[in-house]
Amino acid sequence: MDLAGGASQVLFEIAVMIILATVFAYIARLIRQPLIPAYIIAGIVIGPLALGLVRDTDFIEVMSHIGIMFLLFIVGLEMNLHKLKKVGGFAVLAGVLQVALTFAVGYGIASAFGISQINAIFLGTLAAFSSTMIVIKILSERDELDTLHGRLLVGILIVQDIIVILAMPFLSSAASFSWLIVAKMLSGTFILSAIAVLFDKFLLEKLFSFAARSDELLFLLSLSVGFVFALGAQLFGFSIAIGAFIAGLMLANLPYHYNIIGKISPLKDFFITIFFVSLGLQVASFSLGSIAWPLIALLVVILLAKPLIIMLILSVFGYGRRTSFLTGTLLGQVSEFSLILIPAVAMLSNSVISLSMALAIITITLTSYVFNYEDKIYSILSPFLAIFEKLSLKKQPVETKEMHVRSPIILVGCDRMGSIILKALEKDHNKQICVIDSNPEIIARLNRQKINCMYGDIVNTELLDRIAFEGSPVVISTVPQFEDNISLLRYANKKNPRTTLIVVANNPNDANDLYSAGADYVIVPKIISGESLSHMLRKHLSNRNYFKELKAKQTGFMSKFQKGGHA
Repeated sequence: MDLAGGASQVLFEIAVMIILATVFAYIARLIRQPLIPAYIIAGIVIGPLALGLVRDTDFIEVMSHIGIMFLLFIVGLEMNLHKLKKVGGFAVLAGVLQVALTFAVGYGIASAFGISQINAIFLGTLAAFSSTMIVIKILSERDELDTLHGRLLVGILIVQDIIVILAMPFLSSAASFSWLIVAKMLSGTFILSAIAVLFDKFLLEKLFSFAARSDELLFLLSLSVGFVFALGAQLFGFSIAIGAFIAGLMLANLPYHYNIIGKISPLKDFFITIFFVSLGLQVASFSLGSIAWPLIALLVVILLAKPLIIMLILSVFGYGRRTSFLTGTLLGQVSEFSLILIPAVAMLSNSVISLSMALAIITITLTSYVFNYEDKIYSILSPFLAIFEKLSLKKQPVETKEMHVRSPIILVGCDRMGSIILKALEKDHNKQICVIDSNPEIIARLNRQKINCMYGDIVNTELLDRIAFEGSPVVISTVPQFEDNISLLRYANKKNPRTTLIVVANNPNDANDLYSAGADYVIVPKIISGESLSHMLRKHLSNRNYFKELKAKQTGFMSKFQKGGHA
């Protein structure tokens, strides 16, 4: 009877968490707010601070750790280490430098407040690492993973994750450090990695090639591999998340890994929602009075110092102010790895645990808003960020041979969509196009192809002043940032109302606002792709050869993109 009562209570608490999270998420979407703060607020409402509906916090904590395990399993599945090649060894260098410098600052500030060495080391670690979960989730939602700042963020986060995974075993045993423990951790890491390599080499392909014939079996086998390595990691004294991460990395080499991600993602979303709600549940345990000043100081480190360190590193290596700003500010939060460490690290004081939870909730919530308003923040701060570009140790990419752009066709952004438009325009307007892009890799490629181009940001008025808007040119902007396109439209219409202005919007609401700002045509990719598809099907549905030719063109284009063509 007690068991039945306990099960009913668990079911009730999970139901309350999901229902309230859904209600607050629905409200957040209605008022166009990010979802993560809504989940945390739901946790506060049902927690001991308010309604007190959830009492079994130990069970909820276990559920949230399973959520992180699934998250890192999928991060491993999506973590193609070849992505690092897109930003070169620079991502490794930037990641290591940022972690070392931020750790030093965080550790120094914690020590200055009289916090013991082990606790100060933990807080320094907390400050140094950013959340792969948050950043990848929002970059994916905004389709910015393949932008320059998106690729830099992914590269730096991969480096951070590797460092923190290597550091976690030592941090968890820091209070009772001995070389015997170090040897155990190193041997455990080696054995677990060796098992993964051998399993990958001799069994993985055979098992999954058979399982792939059934979606249900593929799903179960993927889950089983994740749990086997999670249990193996726990056996060696590691977090279950590390084992799941290794399993994900191993499965990432399979041709079925996208299908596996699709099957696992709903489970991950369920448990991750519980993770964020559980953060809100723990608000009642805070004793803010005793941690107020260390909290403020470490918030300054995480929200200001860490982004500034990233911006300085990127600027020194020649990246523009916008790329440096976006990459730096979007790393201004606490990592989920640090939260995993809280129960694992012995001798953490209650005040440091409260401080860590407060830092996690505040920085994760603020990051959601920074992502939402990054363009507006940048447009305000842009004039003050010019100083960072003066720190560059390498020469900025060549702009154009002419000091001013007088081409009748100006293409802003030459990444995926932009490169397709450029290819289409080159046939008839080869010498009449000038490309403007803030990605130095794209500018270098265009220069090699002898295409007229200029390096720069369209929110930079100095750049816009160099564009000759007289003569009614055509300006096509493929950049996805709404605020950037609004700025371009206002400037161009002020200079010459006869300029033909074509821009891109992510959704119909933004498209209506861009039309109101003076756009002649707004490309909404999902709408235009549907229109093109319907036209193609009406015209060529019975012509199989047409689709074969289209397939050859498309696969060639995708192959070029995957090899670093940044199409």
